[in-house]
Amino acid sequence: MKNILFLFALVAMASSTLQAQFRKDPIINIQNEDKKPINFGYYLGFNRYDFQFEFQNDIGQDVLVEQTYGFNVGVLGELRLHEFLDLRFEPGLLYTQRNLGFPGFDNANDAIREVRSTYIRFPLLLKVSTRRFNNFKPFIIGGGYAATNLGSNEDSLEDNSSGQFRLKQAVFGYELGFGIDFYTEFFKFTPSIRGVFALTNELVPDEDPNSPWTGNINALRTRGIFINFTFE
Repeated sequence: MKNILFLFALVAMASSTLQAQFRKDPIINIQNEDKKPINFGYYLGFNRYDFQFEFQNDIGQDVLVEQTYGFNVGVLGELRLHEFLDLRFEPGLLYTQRNLGFPGFDNANDAIREVRSTYIRFPLLLKVSTRRFNNFKPFIIGGGYAATNLGSNEDSLEDNSSGQFRLKQAVFGYELGFGIDFYTEFFKFTPSIRGVFALTNELVPDEDPNSPWTGNINALRTRGIFINFTFE
């Protein structure tokens, strides 16, 4: 309920800002905000992560992924390169959980694996904006990231035979997204939607090459989407 009320408040704020822009003589807020060579802020949001599987053999039985909602929080530093171009560094913390269901088992202890991941992320992104229109400005954003998965258990001696699903700790990938900058009276508020695509094969296979959990998986990569709310 708290999350719903928070999102409702943000939507209401954005709606009131949009309505103000289409008045005959709108008030232009924080006119010099984009003239700063360096800018700082913070963000928070939520995510929904998935896995993309590559199988060695097509046996017609896919691993099922139950997605849940997680959260992300971080800070940002922005370097102005051009009127329409900014370089952004957005280090942050992201938590997510994915529940995997493996076919061919008769009991839940063997069939289900809970994969909890806490990523420390270091995205370096390029933000391409349109010209500012009154008090809002759309943009697209994209770039690469490096991440450390604190919940990977990569070095654990236990594997799925002991109930432990392991992932690699270091992850590299890229993200793409879009959003709108809203200029309020005192700060800039920015909702954005991002897609996340890992390039790293994150799977740490079981010791048994014929493992019923990982034996047929050739690669496993994170795919996800998250929504950020940035304040500058």
